[in-house]
Amino acid sequence: MALPNGAGGYQVGDGNVNDPIIDLISAPVSVTTTATLTAAQILGGFILANNGITSTVTYTLPTVTDLEAALVNSDRIGTTFSLRVVNLGTSTGTAVIAAGTGWTVTGSLTMTIPTTTGAQMVARKSAAGAWTLYRVA
Repeated sequence: MALPNGAGGYQVGDGNVNDPIIDLISAPVSVTTTATLTAAQILGGFILANNGITSTVTYTLPTVTDLEAALVNSDRIGTTFSLRVVNLGTSTGTAVIAAGTGWTVTGSLTMTIPTTTGAQMVARKSAAGAWTLYRVA
């Protein structure tokens, strides 16, 4: 049986090392007020925060129970996904990511305009019923 070639199949082996790594994320979700994020919002991978707001807004992560109900096959420790948050606030708008039940957050999760306009994060299952959110950029 031949493997698919460039038509939605999977690459086997090293492939072409000169090809860029391509990522696929959902359309961004806009969240403008302080809220508890849903599992679907963070699993979508792209949140537009603080759109036009001039104050501080806090986004609390969903409970790990809610996350794992939405994320099938997440039993393995080390499971990860990426989350990007872009702060679209005005010159005084601040977006903060806060831990929900079962979460640990590491790194600065405060995005202050104009010095920090966004963040790249990785969520990792760290133990049974526990996840850690790392700010990586």
